Amino acid sequence: MKKIALVTSMTLTLAMMITACGGNTSSSGTATTAPAAKETATGTVKPVKITFMNSKAEIQQQIGEAAKEFTKANPNITVEVLTTADGQSPVERTSLLYASGTPATLTMLDAGDIPKFKDKSADLSGEKWVNDLAQPNQIDGKTMAFPFAVEGYGLIYNKAVVDKAVGGSFNPATINTTSALEDLFKKIEASGTAALTIGSMDWSLGNHFLAIDYATQPDGDVNKFLDSLKAGNVKMADNAALKGLMDTFDVMKKYNKGKNDPLSVSYDQTSAAVAKGEAAITFNGNWMIGDLNKVKAGGEYGFIPVPISNNASDKANSAIAVGATKQVFIDKTVNTPEQQDAAKKFLNWIVYDQAGQDFLVNKANVIPAFKNITLEPKDSLSKAIKTYNNAGKSIPFAGNYVPGDHWKVLGASMQKYLVGKADRAALAAEIQDYWKKVK
Repeated sequence: MKKIALVTSMTLTLAMMITACGGNTSSSGTATTAPAAKETATGTVKPVKITFMNSKAEIQQQIGEAAKEFTKANPNITVEVLTTADGQSPVERTSLLYASGTPATLTMLDAGDIPKFKDKSADLSGEKWVNDLAQPNQIDGKTMAFPFAVEGYGLIYNKAVVDKAVGGSFNPATINTTSALEDLFKKIEASGTAALTIGSMDWSLGNHFLAIDYATQPDGDVNKFLDSLKAGNVKMADNAALKGLMDTFDVMKKYNKGKNDPLSVSYDQTSAAVAKGEAAITFNGNWMIGDLNKVKAGGEYGFIPVPISNNASDKANSAIAVGATKQVFIDKTVNTPEQQDAAKKFLNWIVYDQAGQDFLVNKANVIPAFKNITLEPKDSLSKAIKTYNNAGKSIPFAGNYVPGDHWKVLGASMQKYLVGKADRAALAAEIQDYWKKVK
Protein backbone atom coordinates (compact mmCIF):
# COMPACT_ATOMS: atom_id res chain seq x y z
CA MET A 1 0.00 0.00 0.00
CA LYS A 2 2.78 2.26 -0.86
CA LYS A 3 1.69 5.88 -1.18
CA ILE A 4 2.63 7.61 -4.43
CA ALA A 5 2.73 11.05 -2.92
CA LEU A 6 5.44 10.13 -0.48
CA VAL A 7 8.00 8.20 -2.46
CA THR A 8 10.49 10.45 -4.15
CA SER A 9 11.96 8.15 -6.75
CA MET A 10 9.04 5.89 -7.52
CA THR A 11 6.62 5.40 -10.31
CA LEU A 12 1.81 2.73 -5.68
CA THR A 13 3.37 9.65 -10.30
CA LEU A 14 1.61 11.88 -12.58
CA ALA A 15 -0.29 15.12 -12.16
CA MET A 16 -2.10 16.47 -15.20
CA MET A 17 -5.86 16.74 -15.02
CA ILE A 18 -7.82 15.38 -17.91
CA THR A 19 -11.46 14.79 -18.54
CA ALA A 20 -13.10 11.50 -17.80
CA CYS A 21 -14.87 11.64 -21.13
CA GLY A 22 -12.08 12.13 -23.60
CA GLY A 23 -9.32 14.46 -24.74
CA ASN A 24 -5.71 13.81 -25.63
CA THR A 25 -3.52 11.75 -23.34
CA SER A 26 -1.22 13.94 -21.30
CA SER A 27 2.34 13.09 -20.39
CA SER A 28 1.04 12.14 -16.95
CA GLY A 29 -1.22 9.32 -18.12
CA THR A 30 -0.91 5.91 -19.66
CA ALA A 31 -3.46 5.11 -22.31
CA THR A 32 -4.22 2.57 -24.94
CA THR A 33 -4.49 3.63 -28.57
CA ALA A 34 -7.85 5.23 -29.24
CA PRO A 35 -9.93 2.79 -31.26
CA ALA A 36 -12.04 3.60 -34.26
CA ALA A 37 -15.77 2.91 -34.30
CA LYS A 38 -16.50 -0.75 -34.93
CA GLU A 39 -19.33 -2.06 -37.12
CA THR A 40 -21.44 -4.85 -35.62
CA ALA A 41 -24.58 -6.68 -36.69
CA THR A 42 -26.66 -4.16 -34.73
CA GLY A 43 -24.90 -1.04 -35.97
CA THR A 44 -21.94 1.07 -34.93
CA VAL A 45 -20.50 0.62 -31.45
CA LYS A 46 -19.28 4.01 -30.32
CA PRO A 47 -15.81 4.15 -28.78
CA VAL A 48 -15.85 4.73 -25.03
CA LYS A 49 -12.97 6.25 -23.09
CA ILE A 50 -12.64 5.65 -19.36
CA THR A 51 -10.01 6.75 -16.86
CA PHE A 52 -8.53 4.78 -13.97
CA MET A 53 -6.85 6.68 -11.14
CA ASN A 54 -4.22 4.38 -9.66
CA SER A 55 -2.91 4.98 -6.14
CA LYS A 56 -0.73 1.89 -5.95
CA ALA A 57 2.47 3.31 -7.37
CA GLU A 58 4.53 0.14 -7.55
CA ILE A 59 2.21 -1.34 -10.17
CA GLN A 60 1.69 1.74 -12.35
CA GLN A 61 3.43 0.07 -15.30
CA GLN A 62 1.54 -3.19 -14.83
CA ILE A 63 -1.83 -1.44 -14.77
CA GLY A 64 -0.92 0.41 -17.94
CA GLU A 65 -0.09 -2.89 -19.62
CA ALA A 66 -3.31 -4.45 -18.31
CA ALA A 67 -5.28 -1.57 -19.82
CA LYS A 68 -3.77 -2.35 -23.20
CA GLU A 69 -4.61 -6.05 -22.85
CA PHE A 70 -8.18 -5.18 -21.92
CA THR A 71 -8.55 -2.94 -24.97
CA LYS A 72 -7.30 -5.74 -27.23
CA ALA A 73 -10.21 -7.84 -25.98
CA ASN A 74 -12.61 -4.86 -25.99
CA PRO A 75 -11.54 -2.67 -28.92
CA ASN A 76 -14.27 -0.08 -28.40
CA ILE A 77 -13.03 0.78 -24.87
CA THR A 78 -9.96 2.92 -24.17
CA VAL A 79 -8.54 2.95 -20.63
CA GLU A 80 -6.27 5.77 -19.49
CA VAL A 81 -4.33 5.32 -16.26
CA LEU A 82 -3.84 8.35 -14.02
CA THR A 83 -2.09 8.79 -10.70
CA THR A 84 -1.32 11.46 -8.13
CA ALA A 85 1.28 14.20 -8.04
CA ASP A 86 4.32 14.23 -5.79
CA GLY A 87 3.27 15.46 -2.35
CA GLN A 88 -0.42 14.78 -3.04
CA SER A 89 -2.51 12.05 -1.43
CA PRO A 90 -4.94 9.96 -3.49
CA VAL A 91 -7.94 11.46 -1.68
CA GLU A 92 -6.64 14.97 -2.39
CA ARG A 93 -6.23 14.15 -6.07
CA THR A 94 -9.71 12.67 -6.20
CA SER A 95 -11.24 15.70 -4.49
CA LEU A 96 -9.51 18.03 -6.95
CA LEU A 97 -10.80 16.03 -9.90
CA TYR A 98 -14.32 16.29 -8.55
CA ALA A 99 -13.90 20.00 -7.89
CA SER A 100 -12.87 20.49 -11.53
CA GLY A 101 -15.78 18.41 -12.78
CA THR A 102 -13.51 15.72 -14.26
CA PRO A 103 -13.54 12.72 -11.88
CA ALA A 104 -11.95 9.51 -13.04
CA THR A 105 -14.31 6.76 -14.09
CA LEU A 106 -12.57 4.30 -11.77
CA THR A 107 -10.76 5.58 -8.68
CA MET A 108 -8.51 3.48 -6.46
CA LEU A 109 -8.29 4.69 -2.86
CA ASP A 110 -7.30 3.33 0.51
CA ALA A 111 -10.27 1.53 2.04
CA GLY A 112 -10.69 4.16 4.75
CA ASP A 113 -11.29 6.87 2.15
CA ILE A 114 -14.02 5.09 0.19
CA PRO A 115 -16.90 6.16 2.49
CA LYS A 116 -16.10 9.82 1.75
CA PHE A 117 -17.24 9.26 -1.83
CA LYS A 118 -20.13 6.85 -1.25
CA ASP A 119 -22.66 9.40 -2.54
CA LYS A 120 -20.72 9.64 -5.79
CA SER A 121 -20.17 5.89 -6.18
CA ALA A 122 -22.18 3.53 -8.35
CA ASP A 123 -23.84 0.69 -6.45
CA LEU A 124 -21.96 -2.47 -7.44
CA SER A 125 -24.05 -4.88 -5.35
CA GLY A 126 -25.45 -6.59 -8.44
CA GLU A 127 -22.08 -7.37 -10.01
CA LYS A 128 -21.18 -11.03 -10.51
CA TRP A 129 -17.90 -10.76 -8.58
CA VAL A 130 -19.75 -9.79 -5.37
CA ASN A 131 -20.74 -13.45 -4.98
CA ASP A 132 -17.11 -14.50 -5.31
CA LEU A 133 -15.75 -12.21 -2.58
CA ALA A 134 -13.85 -14.03 0.16
CA GLN A 135 -15.24 -11.51 2.66
CA PRO A 136 -18.19 -9.07 2.41
CA ASN A 137 -17.21 -5.56 1.39
CA GLN A 138 -20.12 -3.27 2.18
CA ILE A 139 -20.98 0.27 3.18
CA ASP A 140 -24.48 0.76 4.59
CA GLY A 141 -25.43 -2.71 3.36
CA LYS A 142 -24.29 -2.11 -0.23
CA THR A 143 -21.15 -3.03 -2.17
CA MET A 144 -19.84 0.37 -3.23
CA ALA A 145 -16.26 -0.54 -4.12
CA PHE A 146 -14.17 -3.29 -5.70
CA PRO A 147 -11.52 -4.73 -3.33
CA PHE A 148 -8.44 -4.63 -5.52
CA ALA A 149 -5.80 -6.04 -3.20
CA VAL A 150 -5.38 -7.99 0.02
CA GLU A 151 -2.16 -6.81 1.64
CA GLY A 152 -0.26 -7.22 4.85
CA TYR A 153 2.72 -5.82 6.68
CA GLY A 154 5.17 -6.42 9.48
CA LEU A 155 8.93 -6.75 9.82
CA ILE A 156 10.29 -7.98 6.48
CA TYR A 157 13.42 -10.10 6.81
CA ASN A 158 16.00 -11.40 4.36
CA LYS A 159 15.95 -15.14 5.04
CA ALA A 160 19.54 -15.84 3.98
CA VAL A 161 20.91 -13.09 6.24
CA VAL A 162 18.85 -14.09 9.28
CA ASP A 163 19.53 -17.82 8.77
CA LYS A 164 23.25 -17.02 8.90
CA ALA A 165 22.83 -14.95 12.06
CA VAL A 166 20.94 -17.67 13.97
CA GLY A 167 23.09 -20.51 12.62
CA GLY A 168 20.28 -22.45 10.97
CA SER A 169 16.82 -22.14 9.52
CA PHE A 170 15.16 -19.15 11.15
CA ASN A 171 11.64 -19.61 12.52
CA PRO A 172 9.80 -16.26 12.80
CA ALA A 173 7.44 -17.79 15.38
CA THR A 174 10.31 -17.63 17.88
CA ILE A 175 10.09 -13.83 17.89
CA ASN A 176 6.98 -13.32 20.00
CA THR A 177 8.11 -10.66 22.47
CA THR A 178 9.97 -7.35 22.32
CA SER A 179 12.87 -8.94 24.19
CA ALA A 180 13.08 -11.79 21.70
CA LEU A 181 13.19 -9.25 18.87
CA GLU A 182 16.07 -7.42 20.50
CA ASP A 183 17.93 -10.71 21.02
CA LEU A 184 17.56 -11.38 17.29
CA PHE A 185 18.89 -7.90 16.48
CA LYS A 186 21.94 -8.63 18.65
CA LYS A 187 22.63 -11.91 16.84
CA ILE A 188 22.36 -10.24 13.45
CA GLU A 189 24.77 -7.48 14.43
CA ALA A 190 27.17 -10.09 15.82
CA SER A 191 27.13 -11.79 12.41
CA GLY A 192 28.44 -8.59 10.82
CA THR A 193 25.24 -7.19 9.28
CA ALA A 194 23.08 -4.24 10.31
CA ALA A 195 20.04 -5.61 12.09
CA LEU A 196 17.43 -3.17 10.84
CA THR A 197 16.77 -0.19 8.61
CA ILE A 198 13.77 2.04 9.35
CA GLY A 199 12.19 3.97 6.49
CA SER A 200 11.26 7.53 7.40
CA MET A 201 8.11 7.64 5.23
CA ASP A 202 5.18 9.22 7.07
CA TRP A 203 2.69 6.86 5.41
CA SER A 204 4.59 3.87 6.77
CA LEU A 205 5.09 5.27 10.26
CA GLY A 206 1.59 6.74 10.54
CA ASN A 207 -0.86 4.50 8.71
CA HIS A 208 1.01 1.26 9.25
CA PHE A 209 3.23 1.22 12.33
CA LEU A 210 1.19 3.50 14.60
CA ALA A 211 -2.06 1.92 13.41
CA ILE A 212 -0.95 -1.37 14.97
CA ASP A 213 -2.03 0.24 18.24
CA TYR A 214 -5.61 0.64 16.97
CA ALA A 215 -5.71 -3.00 15.87
CA THR A 216 -4.38 -4.48 19.11
CA GLN A 217 -6.80 -3.17 21.72
CA PRO A 218 -8.15 -5.84 24.11
CA ASP A 219 -11.51 -6.35 22.36
CA GLY A 220 -10.06 -6.12 18.85
CA ASP A 221 -12.81 -3.71 17.74
CA VAL A 222 -10.99 -1.00 15.76
CA ASN A 223 -14.08 1.14 15.09
CA LYS A 224 -15.15 1.06 18.74
CA PHE A 225 -11.70 2.17 19.89
CA LEU A 226 -11.48 4.96 17.33
CA ASP A 227 -14.97 6.17 18.28
CA SER A 228 -13.78 6.36 21.89
CA LEU A 229 -10.75 8.33 20.77
CA LYS A 230 -12.94 10.76 18.86
CA ALA A 231 -15.12 11.21 21.92
CA GLY A 232 -12.07 11.92 24.08
CA ASN A 233 -12.72 8.89 26.28
CA VAL A 234 -9.27 7.33 25.85
CA LYS A 235 -6.11 8.55 27.56
CA MET A 236 -3.42 7.58 25.09
CA ALA A 237 -0.60 8.21 27.56
CA ASP A 238 -1.95 5.27 29.59
CA ASN A 239 -2.82 3.01 26.66
CA ALA A 240 -1.10 -0.35 27.21
CA ALA A 241 -0.93 -1.31 23.53
CA LEU A 242 0.66 2.02 22.61
CA LYS A 243 3.19 1.73 25.42
CA GLY A 244 4.19 -1.76 24.29
CA LEU A 245 4.30 -0.79 20.62
CA MET A 246 6.56 2.17 21.34
CA ASP A 247 8.79 -0.02 23.55
CA THR A 248 9.36 -2.09 20.41
CA PHE A 249 9.90 1.04 18.34
CA ASP A 250 12.55 2.20 20.82
CA VAL A 251 14.38 -1.09 20.32
CA MET A 252 14.10 -0.64 16.56
CA LYS A 253 15.52 2.89 16.85
CA LYS A 254 18.46 1.56 18.88
CA TYR A 255 19.50 -0.88 16.14
CA ASN A 256 18.51 1.29 13.16
CA LYS A 257 21.17 1.34 10.46
CA GLY A 258 20.29 4.96 9.67
CA LYS A 259 20.03 6.24 13.23
CA ASN A 260 22.57 9.01 12.66
CA ASP A 261 20.23 10.67 10.14
CA PRO A 262 16.88 8.83 10.38
CA LEU A 263 14.79 11.16 8.22
CA SER A 264 17.11 10.74 5.25
CA VAL A 265 16.29 7.03 4.93
CA SER A 266 13.92 6.58 1.99
CA TYR A 267 11.73 3.68 0.95
CA ASP A 268 14.11 2.81 -1.89
CA GLN A 269 17.07 2.78 0.46
CA THR A 270 15.38 0.36 2.83
CA SER A 271 14.38 -2.08 0.11
CA ALA A 272 17.86 -1.91 -1.43
CA ALA A 273 19.60 -2.48 1.91
CA VAL A 274 17.52 -5.57 2.70
CA ALA A 275 17.77 -6.99 -0.82
CA LYS A 276 21.57 -6.59 -0.82
CA GLY A 277 21.91 -8.03 2.67
CA GLU A 278 23.28 -4.77 4.07
CA ALA A 279 20.46 -4.86 6.61
CA ALA A 280 18.53 -7.93 7.65
CA ILE A 281 15.14 -6.40 8.40
CA THR A 282 12.88 -3.46 7.59
CA PHE A 283 9.31 -2.56 8.49
CA ASN A 284 6.99 -2.60 5.48
CA GLY A 285 4.44 -4.62 3.50
CA ASN A 286 4.25 -7.22 0.77
CA TRP A 287 4.07 -4.46 -1.88
CA MET A 288 7.83 -4.10 -1.38
CA ILE A 289 8.54 -7.40 -3.16
CA GLY A 290 8.82 -5.80 -6.59
CA ASP A 291 11.42 -3.33 -5.34
CA LEU A 292 13.36 -6.07 -3.56
CA ASN A 293 13.43 -8.13 -6.75
CA LYS A 294 14.55 -5.16 -8.84
CA VAL A 295 17.62 -4.84 -6.66
CA LYS A 296 18.33 -8.55 -6.41
CA ALA A 297 16.16 -11.12 -8.13
CA GLY A 298 15.53 -14.47 -6.50
CA GLY A 299 15.81 -13.44 -2.87
CA GLU A 300 13.62 -15.08 -0.24
CA TYR A 301 11.88 -12.98 2.38
CA GLY A 302 9.40 -13.41 5.19
CA PHE A 303 7.48 -11.54 7.89
CA ILE A 304 8.10 -11.23 11.60
CA PRO A 305 5.14 -9.80 13.56
CA VAL A 306 5.72 -6.51 15.41
CA PRO A 307 5.55 -7.38 19.13
CA ILE A 308 3.57 -5.08 21.43
CA SER A 309 4.64 -6.62 24.74
CA ASN A 310 6.86 -9.12 26.49
CA ASN A 311 3.90 -11.45 26.95
CA ALA A 312 4.35 -14.28 24.46
CA SER A 313 0.66 -15.17 24.73
CA ASP A 314 -0.51 -11.84 23.26
CA LYS A 315 -2.08 -12.66 19.90
CA ALA A 316 -0.64 -9.55 18.26
CA ASN A 317 2.90 -10.76 18.99
CA SER A 318 2.36 -13.67 16.60
CA ALA A 319 0.19 -11.91 14.01
CA ILE A 320 0.63 -9.51 11.12
CA ALA A 321 -1.78 -6.89 9.82
CA VAL A 322 -3.86 -8.14 6.88
CA GLY A 323 -6.74 -6.52 4.99
CA ALA A 324 -8.33 -5.55 1.69
CA THR A 325 -6.53 -2.25 1.41
CA LYS A 326 -6.86 -0.72 -2.04
CA GLN A 327 -10.43 -0.41 -3.29
CA VAL A 328 -11.91 0.94 -6.51
CA PHE A 329 -15.19 2.83 -6.93
CA ILE A 330 -16.97 3.88 -10.12
CA ASP A 331 -18.15 7.48 -10.44
CA LYS A 332 -21.86 7.85 -11.21
CA THR A 333 -22.12 11.66 -11.10
CA VAL A 334 -20.22 12.77 -14.21
CA ASN A 335 -19.28 9.63 -16.11
CA THR A 336 -21.97 8.48 -18.53
CA PRO A 337 -23.89 5.20 -18.22
CA GLU A 338 -21.78 3.92 -21.12
CA GLN A 339 -18.58 4.77 -19.27
CA GLN A 340 -19.88 3.19 -16.08
CA ASP A 341 -20.74 0.00 -17.98
CA ALA A 342 -17.27 -0.03 -19.54
CA ALA A 343 -15.73 0.39 -16.09
CA LYS A 344 -17.75 -2.55 -14.74
CA LYS A 345 -16.58 -4.60 -17.70
CA PHE A 346 -12.97 -3.78 -16.83
CA LEU A 347 -13.45 -4.96 -13.23
CA ASN A 348 -15.10 -8.16 -14.39
CA TRP A 349 -12.21 -8.70 -16.80
CA ILE A 350 -9.80 -8.58 -13.86
CA VAL A 351 -11.78 -11.18 -11.89
CA TYR A 352 -12.85 -13.59 -14.62
CA ASP A 353 -10.58 -13.26 -17.64
CA GLN A 354 -7.40 -15.34 -17.65
CA ALA A 355 -5.36 -12.31 -18.72
CA GLY A 356 -6.94 -10.20 -15.97
CA GLN A 357 -6.18 -12.77 -13.30
CA ASP A 358 -2.63 -13.11 -14.59
CA PHE A 359 -2.19 -9.34 -14.33
CA LEU A 360 -3.50 -9.26 -10.77
CA VAL A 361 -1.63 -12.22 -9.29
CA ASN A 362 1.47 -12.81 -11.42
CA LYS A 363 2.32 -9.35 -12.73
CA ALA A 364 1.04 -7.05 -10.00
CA ASN A 365 1.91 -9.55 -7.22
CA VAL A 366 -1.49 -8.94 -5.64
CA ILE A 367 -3.26 -11.34 -3.30
CA PRO A 368 -6.79 -11.41 -4.73
CA ALA A 369 -9.91 -10.91 -2.62
CA PHE A 370 -11.90 -13.37 -4.74
CA LYS A 371 -12.55 -17.07 -4.09
CA ASN A 372 -12.76 -17.96 -7.77
CA ILE A 373 -9.17 -16.88 -8.49
CA THR A 374 -7.12 -19.98 -7.80
CA LEU A 375 -3.76 -18.66 -8.96
CA GLU A 376 -1.31 -18.87 -6.09
CA PRO A 377 1.03 -15.94 -5.38
CA LYS A 378 4.59 -16.73 -6.39
CA ASP A 379 6.55 -14.30 -4.27
CA SER A 380 7.66 -15.18 -0.75
CA LEU A 381 6.03 -12.20 0.98
CA SER A 382 2.58 -12.89 -0.42
CA LYS A 383 2.96 -16.55 0.46
CA ALA A 384 3.88 -15.56 4.02
CA ILE A 385 0.76 -13.40 4.31
CA LYS A 386 -1.45 -16.26 3.15
CA THR A 387 0.21 -18.56 5.69
CA TYR A 388 -0.39 -16.14 8.57
CA ASN A 389 -3.94 -15.38 7.45
CA ASN A 390 -4.93 -19.02 6.90
CA ALA A 391 -3.60 -19.86 10.36
CA GLY A 392 -5.75 -17.14 11.93
CA LYS A 393 -2.64 -15.17 12.86
CA SER A 394 -3.70 -11.76 11.63
CA ILE A 395 -4.83 -8.44 13.09
CA PRO A 396 -6.91 -5.83 11.26
CA PHE A 397 -5.19 -3.60 8.72
CA ALA A 398 -6.18 -0.58 10.81
CA GLY A 399 -4.99 1.91 8.19
CA ASN A 400 -8.24 0.98 6.42
CA TYR A 401 -10.20 2.68 9.20
CA VAL A 402 -8.47 6.06 9.39
CA PRO A 403 -9.14 9.41 7.65
CA GLY A 404 -7.22 10.46 4.56
CA ASP A 405 -4.91 12.90 6.38
CA HIS A 406 -3.96 10.47 9.17
CA TRP A 407 -0.72 9.41 7.50
CA LYS A 408 0.40 13.02 7.05
CA VAL A 409 -0.53 14.35 10.48
CA LEU A 410 0.37 11.43 12.73
CA GLY A 411 3.06 10.21 10.37
CA ALA A 412 4.76 13.53 11.06
CA SER A 413 4.30 12.92 14.80
CA MET A 414 6.01 9.54 14.44
CA GLN A 415 8.83 11.16 12.47
CA LYS A 416 9.42 13.58 15.35
CA TYR A 417 9.59 10.64 17.73
CA LEU A 418 11.95 8.81 15.38
CA VAL A 419 14.48 11.67 15.51
CA GLY A 420 14.03 12.40 19.21
CA LYS A 421 12.17 15.69 18.82
CA ALA A 422 9.11 14.33 20.65
CA ASP A 423 8.83 12.04 23.66
CA ARG A 424 6.11 9.52 24.53
CA ALA A 425 3.96 12.12 26.26
CA ALA A 426 4.08 14.46 23.26
CA LEU A 427 3.28 11.65 20.83
CA ALA A 428 0.34 10.46 22.91
CA ALA A 429 -0.99 14.02 23.16
CA GLU A 430 -0.76 14.54 19.39
CA ILE A 431 -2.59 11.27 18.71
CA GLN A 432 -5.35 12.22 21.12
CA ASP A 433 -5.61 15.76 19.75
CA TYR A 434 -5.84 14.50 16.16
CA TRP A 435 -8.73 12.13 16.88
CA LYS A 436 -10.70 14.71 18.89
CA LYS A 437 -10.79 16.85 15.72
CA VAL A 438 -12.04 14.02 13.50
CA LYS A 439 -15.76 14.30 12.74
